[in-house]
Amino acid sequence: MKVHVHVSLKPGVLDPQGRAIHHALEGLGFTGVNDVRAGRLIELDVADDTGDDDLDAMCRKLLANMVIENYRIEKLPEAVDAA
Repeated sequence: MKVHVHVSLKPGVLDPQGRAIHHALEGLGFTGVNDVRAGRLIELDVADDTGDDDLDAMCRKLLANMVIENYRIEKLPEAVDAA
Protein backbone atom coordinates (compact mmCIF):
# COMPACT_ATOMS: atom_id res chain seq x y z
CA MET A 1 0.00 0.00 0.00
CA LYS A 2 1.26 3.47 -0.86
CA VAL A 3 0.98 6.14 1.83
CA HIS A 4 1.82 9.85 1.72
CA VAL A 5 2.66 11.63 4.96
CA HIS A 6 2.38 15.41 4.65
CA VAL A 7 4.43 17.18 7.34
CA SER A 8 4.12 20.93 7.93
CA LEU A 9 5.12 23.41 10.59
CA LYS A 10 2.47 24.32 13.14
CA PRO A 11 0.93 27.79 12.84
CA GLY A 12 3.06 30.38 14.59
CA VAL A 13 6.32 28.48 14.11
CA LEU A 14 8.90 30.51 12.18
CA ASP A 15 9.42 29.08 8.68
CA PRO A 16 12.75 30.37 7.29
CA GLN A 17 12.51 28.14 4.20
CA GLY A 18 9.04 29.48 3.44
CA ARG A 19 10.28 33.06 3.86
CA ALA A 20 13.21 32.38 1.50
CA ILE A 21 10.84 30.96 -1.13
CA HIS A 22 8.53 33.95 -0.71
CA HIS A 23 11.43 36.37 -1.14
CA ALA A 24 12.68 34.49 -4.23
CA LEU A 25 9.22 34.56 -5.83
CA GLU A 26 9.02 38.31 -5.28
CA GLY A 27 12.51 38.67 -6.79
CA LEU A 28 11.34 36.81 -9.87
CA GLY A 29 8.48 39.27 -10.27
CA PHE A 30 5.62 37.12 -9.00
CA THR A 31 3.06 39.20 -7.17
CA GLY A 32 0.04 38.27 -5.11
CA VAL A 33 1.78 35.65 -2.98
CA ASN A 34 0.92 36.63 0.58
CA ASP A 35 2.73 33.88 2.48
CA VAL A 36 4.63 30.65 1.91
CA ARG A 37 4.84 27.72 4.30
CA ALA A 38 7.23 24.95 3.27
CA GLY A 39 6.67 21.36 4.30
CA ARG A 40 7.70 17.93 3.17
CA LEU A 41 6.13 14.87 1.66
CA ILE A 42 7.21 11.41 2.77
CA GLU A 43 6.17 8.50 0.56
CA LEU A 44 5.87 5.10 2.20
CA ASP A 45 5.29 1.72 0.62
CA VAL A 46 3.96 -0.45 3.44
CA ALA A 47 2.36 -3.86 3.77
CA ASP A 48 -1.35 -3.87 2.99
CA ASP A 49 -2.16 -4.94 6.55
CA THR A 50 -0.34 -1.97 8.15
CA GLY A 51 -2.86 -0.40 10.47
CA ASP A 52 -3.72 3.24 11.06
CA ASP A 53 -2.28 3.00 14.58
CA ASP A 54 1.07 1.85 13.21
CA LEU A 55 1.15 4.67 10.64
CA ASP A 56 0.30 7.16 13.35
CA ALA A 57 3.05 5.79 15.60
CA MET A 58 5.60 6.09 12.76
CA CYS A 59 4.71 9.75 12.39
CA ARG A 60 4.75 10.53 16.11
CA LYS A 61 8.01 8.68 16.82
CA LEU A 62 10.10 9.59 13.77
CA LEU A 63 8.57 11.30 10.77
CA ALA A 64 7.28 14.47 12.44
CA ASN A 65 8.60 16.59 15.29
CA MET A 66 5.45 16.78 17.37
CA VAL A 67 6.62 19.92 19.18
CA ILE A 68 6.68 22.10 16.04
CA GLU A 69 5.06 20.06 13.26
CA ASN A 70 1.68 18.66 12.23
CA TYR A 71 1.20 15.71 9.91
CA ARG A 72 -1.53 14.27 7.73
CA ILE A 73 -1.62 10.66 6.51
CA GLU A 74 -3.04 9.96 3.07
CA LYS A 75 -3.57 6.40 1.84
CA LEU A 76 -3.35 6.32 -1.93
CA PRO A 77 -5.84 4.37 -4.02
CA GLU A 78 -4.56 1.17 -5.56
CA ALA A 79 -3.15 1.65 -9.03
CA VAL A 80 -5.08 -0.21 -11.71
CA ASP A 81 -2.85 -1.98 -14.23
CA ALA A 82 -4.01 -1.67 -17.83
CA ALA A 83 -4.05 -5.03 -19.59
